[in-house]
Amino acid sequence: MFTIGLADGPTGFDPLILILAALVFEALVGEARLVFRMVPHPVRLIGGVVEFADRKLNREARSEMDRAIRGGIVTVVVVTACFGVGSAVAWSSRAHPWGALVELLLLVSLVAQRGLYVRVRAVGAALDGQGLEAGRAAVAHIVGRDTDALDDHGVARAALESCAENFCDAVVAPVFWYVLFGLPGLLVYKAVNTMDSVIGHRTPRHRAFGFVAARTDDILNLIPARLAGLFLVIAAVFAPTARPGAALGVMVRDAGKHRSPNAGWTEGAMAGALGLALAGPRSYGRQSEPDPWIGDGRATATVRDIHRGLYVYAVGCLVNAAWVGALVVVCLEMAG
Repeated sequence: MFTIGLADGPTGFDPLILILAALVFEALVGEARLVFRMVPHPVRLIGGVVEFADRKLNREARSEMDRAIRGGIVTVVVVTACFGVGSAVAWSSRAHPWGALVELLLLVSLVAQRGLYVRVRAVGAALDGQGLEAGRAAVAHIVGRDTDALDDHGVARAALESCAENFCDAVVAPVFWYVLFGLPGLLVYKAVNTMDSVIGHRTPRHRAFGFVAARTDDILNLIPARLAGLFLVIAAVFAPTARPGAALGVMVRDAGKHRSPNAGWTEGAMAGALGLALAGPRSYGRQSEPDPWIGDGRATATVRDIHRGLYVYAVGCLVNAAWVGALVVVCLEMAG
């Protein structure tokens, strides 16, 4: 297990200090885009490797079992490579003065608080300022479903659902696995999460090939998803128009209605906090899914609800940073 404590190397940077600094920097500035114009972004690099493997190994002529085994091998190879890279950078961070800077840049790139906020806010701005077609185009960047048939309320709900679900994937889970296992743990999580996004679909093409990646992603998100839902409930206490009691109640009652074992926790908390009904029937390409509603509020979400949801999300990010800050204080007290 990753040891929490003061660093012994010449950098003097505790890993908890690094992740806390990364959260603050990313929230204020966003990811280090200038750096990743010169070198590949880690997530894009992982995604490119997985897409290449998908093209080469996931042939329709092969049996389901064959494709599942090949997908499992790809998952193991990518996870092992990311663990190795993470371990090397973590060692460098403790052994060399400039190593901590490299680790900090990686942390900033792998946590997407501001990035998610900006993308969801863009949906509201497009829907409000340019109309339905612009809203559909904006929300298509953050959801995997078919957006062509969505009305205004459907676009707003999709944005809020993405905001809630990705609060776990992009914010809470990366921090959780970094606190436990350092950069190797974080890179392994992002590798699995990226593979799930690329091949972890229930389509005929990826049902077998992405099975191992999808199930591993479910396992790695079991605890972070429930933490993320709790953080949104706490955030609702401090959001003027949110309902913390309903957030907790809907989350506990309706989390199991979601097709994912994890996404229902954050979507339930968001639905209850805003007095909405989220999820429900949706389309993925030509396939319609009669999913149940989460929450017993109105399904007519609006641009105003997107802004309300972003307020809850932003406070949730502060709660996520606060527990890391509390760990820093405890470690400093123990070291003193």
